Formats: sequence, structure tokens, C-alpha cells
Amino acid sequence: MTYTIAQPCIDIVDRACVDECPVDCIYEGQRALYIHPDECVDCGACEPVCPVEAIFYEDDVPEQWSMFTADNAAFFSETLPGRDEPLGSPGGAARLGALGVDTPLVADAPPNEA
Repeated sequence: MTYTIAQPCIDIVDRACVDECPVDCIYEGQRALYIHPDECVDCGACEPVCPVEAIFYEDDVPEQWSMFTADNAAFFSETLPGRDEPLGSPGGAARLGALGVDTPLVADAPPNEA
């Protein structure tokens, strides 16, 4: 199991969760943040600090955002536009910084004006 970042994060990208994560498993795309499912240790530290309540335990993702669980994993396992290969498991987000790319689900989402 892992945590998932869903639709409310799109265009908000508040980094409070990144600062709180003890294992550095939250990566920054262009319009949203993504939790690496293999690097997350399920501590839950990120969830209560999210100001837009976009982070959910995998089993608790609301139905309307259920596609974001697979989408978070796809950010790491699929070759996305602007990349030559999948990101894989780099072992920490801090050294990579903002990656400037999103999954098609996030990239094609309408603007979020939360």
C-alpha cells in the first residue's frame, strides 16, 4: 500500500508534504506532485499537512479520483513526454528537483482554481 496525491493538488503544488516526508519520496512534476509507490513507507506524515486535502491512503482515495492511484505509479514507470525513459526509482526527490513534466491525466486536466 501507499499514499496517493489526487486532483486537488493540480496547479496548487504546495510543498508542505515534501517538507514533511521523512523518506523524500514525493516528486514534483510541472502541475502536480507524485508519491513514488515503491519509496513510500506508508508513514502518513504527508497527509495531514496538505492544505488542499489531496493526499489519501491508497484504500481511501475517493471514487471520483481513483484513477490517480495508477497515475502516481505511471509517473515513475512510463516514459512521459519530454523523457527518454521512465524515471524508475531514483531513491529520492530532493536531488532531482522539479521535473517539469506530468502524466497525461494531469497535463490534460482543466486548470484547478482551488
